[in-house]
Amino acid sequence: MTDLPRIAVLASGSGTNLQALIDTLHGREVEIVGVGSDKPGCRALGRAEEASIPTATFPIDGFPDRPARDAAMAAWAQEVGAQVVVLAGYMALLTPDFLDPFRDRVVNVHPSLLPAFTGLRAIEQALDYGVKVFGVTVHLVDDGVDTGPILLQGSVELPDATDPDAVHAALQPIEHRLLPEAVRLLVAGAFEPDPANPRRMRRVLSAG
Repeated sequence: MTDLPRIAVLASGSGTNLQALIDTLHGREVEIVGVGSDKPGCRALGRAEEASIPTATFPIDGFPDRPARDAAMAAWAQEVGAQVVVLAGYMALLTPDFLDPFRDRVVNVHPSLLPAFTGLRAIEQALDYGVKVFGVTVHLVDDGVDTGPILLQGSVELPDATDPDAVHAALQPIEHRLLPEAVRLLVAGAFEPDPANPRRMRRVLSAG
């Protein structure tokens, strides 16, 4: 194990955001020490294995309930030495059983400009509302649904958008840029709460 900051990643799907983390940060500015998933066989696990990153699976039907599963995931993340946990397309809500050991150290990427369009089907919600600007938010995870302090945001104007898949394709490059950047800054100590508003994060200029 290197002296780099150690992160664990949770993913449920194809793992393109995980791949962005591997391509831009792994072995350079962070060490990805494990990839966990609630979906055995998902492509994200394959991407981890191709990069020689240890994997673990936590299917919900293998545990009595979600708190028990989340406690097991937290124990795994601690065992692999993770200092920060990144949700890269992890599609289940995390209970305090996972969050408590990693308070202010769990990062999520969400396909909307929060606080608008929280939860599932965020792009579809935005299309139904008729928005013309779509975006991505990287934020810290708290006990709410996409309510944690915002780290970074990016947007794109799509005034004629009607297709969720097309919007998602336009947002993916923003996700792949912002998530690694937010992780890089977080492990470098470049964010701190604003004393005037603890839920607002601000950049520390001397830290990158």
